[in-house]
Amino acid sequence: MRMRNSLRLAAVVLSVTAFATACGSDSDDDEGTKPDSAAAAGASAPAAGDPAKPQLPVTVDSVGGGKVTVKDASRIVPLNGDVAEIVFALGLADNVVGVDTSGSILPEAKDKPKIGYQRSLNAEGIIALNPSVVVATPDAGPAAVIEQLKSAGTPVVIVPKGAELSDAAVRIEAVAKALGVPAKGQEVAAKTNAEIAAAQAKAAASTGKPRVAFLYMRGSEMPPQLGGRDSRGDIMIEAANAVDAGVEAGVTGFKPLTPEAMVTAKPDFILAFTKGVESVGGPEGVFKLPGVGQTPAGANKKLVVMDDAELGNLGPRTGQALDKLVTALHG
Repeated sequence: MRMRNSLRLAAVVLSVTAFATACGSDSDDDEGTKPDSAAAAGASAPAAGDPAKPQLPVTVDSVGGGKVTVKDASRIVPLNGDVAEIVFALGLADNVVGVDTSGSILPEAKDKPKIGYQRSLNAEGIIALNPSVVVATPDAGPAAVIEQLKSAGTPVVIVPKGAELSDAAVRIEAVAKALGVPAKGQEVAAKTNAEIAAAQAKAAASTGKPRVAFLYMRGSEMPPQLGGRDSRGDIMIEAANAVDAGVEAGVTGFKPLTPEAMVTAKPDFILAFTKGVESVGGPEGVFKLPGVGQTPAGANKKLVVMDDAELGNLGPRTGQALDKLVTALHG
């Protein structure tokens, strides 16, 4: 097996009442019917870095785009939420002039202009912000928008998306180098690596390998999905010394959830994003999804709820998120 190396998140076993409090709902379930959930009692906010002073110009490699020279980092537009989180951790929050919707949930982005969703961007809206540099991952697009930004003379740096836990530090250092703060990048990357290593050691010392099914939900917007290889959930599940039931079932990416798939997967825990759980009406809604009630996780009401960005971003909070997942799964 590959050991691969996203409010405060307390990944401890809580009742649905605690989840309802965290989400601002007013559940009045009877005590005897409350599911045993490892719930997000508030996700840990990414720590804003001390102000950094970029040393520019720099010329860096851009994924799929050769060399890019950055001369000014005074007006940064990160096109992805995971990139925005890294930029903020580097101490450059004041330099950010716009964020996409996936980055808008970060505290530092509260008052920043919004540029739309990272996969369906509009070039005119971004150019109107007069960015001195745009930083993105290969997920940002459409591709035509990226080309329009380049044609307008805006330096566009594409950093790796990442597929391993170790890529969290690689991504941090890549963004830092592009923005002229490499020393700060090394500092943040070293801290992140240390937290990941500590969480992995904690996971390795645990006994048992619980089976975990990662579910992606968005209410009525789309059918619930079972995650597998390359879902980002698989990275964290396997690093937490657990079995990814979707991966074992042969799922790559995501596939629509079916009763048969869940019964075959036999998860001991369901892992889901906070917003996803909210979108189906809370933990009870999760356990009513197709086939979930017929699994060990459903029978024992075992649900781990984690912040979307903290769990899935491969950035400065990856080690913290892994530690919380290990605690939720192994106690």
